[in-house]
Amino acid sequence: MAFENLSNKLQEVFKQLRGKGKLSEDDVKSAMREVKIALLEADVNFKIVKEFIKKVTDRAVGTEVMQSLTPGQQVVKIVNEELVALMGSTQSKLTFAKHPPTIYMLVGLQGAGKTTTCGKLAGLLRKEGRKPLLVACDVYRPAAIKQLQVVGKTYNIPVFEMGDKLSPVEISKNAVEQAEKSGNDVVLIDTAGRLHINEELMDELKDIKAQVKPQEVLLVVDAMTGQDAVTVAEGFDGQLGVDGIILTKLDGDTRGGAALSVRSVTQKPIKYIGMGEKLEDLEPFYPDRMASRILGMGDVLSLIEKAQMNIDAKEAAELEKKMRENDFTLEDFLSQMSKIRKMGPIKDLIGMMPGMNKLNMDALDNVDTEKEMKKVEAIILSMTKAERSDPSILTGPRKKRVAQGSGTSIAEVNRLIKQFDEMKKMMKQMQSMTKGKKGKFKFPLR
Repeated sequence: MAFENLSNKLQEVFKQLRGKGKLSEDDVKSAMREVKIALLEADVNFKIVKEFIKKVTDRAVGTEVMQSLTPGQQVVKIVNEELVALMGSTQSKLTFAKHPPTIYMLVGLQGAGKTTTCGKLAGLLRKEGRKPLLVACDVYRPAAIKQLQVVGKTYNIPVFEMGDKLSPVEISKNAVEQAEKSGNDVVLIDTAGRLHINEELMDELKDIKAQVKPQEVLLVVDAMTGQDAVTVAEGFDGQLGVDGIILTKLDGDTRGGAALSVRSVTQKPIKYIGMGEKLEDLEPFYPDRMASRILGMGDVLSLIEKAQMNIDAKEAAELEKKMRENDFTLEDFLSQMSKIRKMGPIKDLIGMMPGMNKLNMDALDNVDTEKEMKKVEAIILSMTKAERSDPSILTGPRKKRVAQGSGTSIAEVNRLIKQFDEMKKMMKQMQSMTKGKKGKFKFPLR
């Protein structure tokens, strides 16, 4: 999970601060030493760490904290605010040309994930009502054009290609002309990368930029390369000029140093982060939400947005009615479980909930949540329709049949039925509590 190591260490430091009634200057400085070590271990740029610690310390040893009723919480608040500022303060959205098509040029080193990101970004823009066109300008890497075509097919987005004989400059020029003819209001150019920055690569990118005059040049960098990502960002911005950054593979980076360094070093905003393989795993970057995740405060807004993307409003209303009338069946439970799984890894979703501390997350490490959900799914699918609607008819022989059909034990079948019964009782209690209070009961993911 992104920032996992850093998050755990910072939460441990702040737990000690919160336990103190009053804070001395030594308490603050001691805590900041621990924060400094945690940031350096997360592969954050040393210069940035030094400036960050100074800013936090200067604020934390002032009257703002010393005279506070909850000094520990006040220090956490200051760290949160400085983290947000470090990552850019506010969300930076894509800009669009006054006269379409809007052209985005995606650049970066080979292996950063440009081609896949190109397709995901096009998919997100189409969801917003745009009509994107993908352009294959990597004429050097074997199968690069084919890869973009596969990505385009996955997201049902057209791909413009002219093989590998023409120059990328010529291809990009023709692509823009084609977009104007076919009414594509967004053009995303997938450019070639190299294993390292070199003059030949930069000259070609400069020529494409001069030819098509993109609205934005978006640099795609691999978050898992840590400080190298910052060096790459500086190199591209210095020679080509970059308008925004897309950090890929952040879900696999437990340190998170690139996300905390790249914006501060380059002064270029992080526009999107890649958190997985699916289209919805390319997320807009919100500095405040990311800071909240790092400090263990959760990210409820992102969790709600994921739910809204995967749960139909009409279905949610029907489910609310079933829950109100205590008519929720194992069939409904299976359907909702399927939707939750589409939202991403369970551990990541739980990590977005406020109050999930290291102990909670460590407990999850000992449980293969995906495996457990598949087991529950297998048990329910091994039941008949009548059994799913009314589990009370599951006699001993029926349970034995379900266990055999799902590759589980009778004890596991019994456990699921017991958990489901307890959940229904809880729903009934909620219904009793809200009876006569119109509008008070709402399905949480609606």
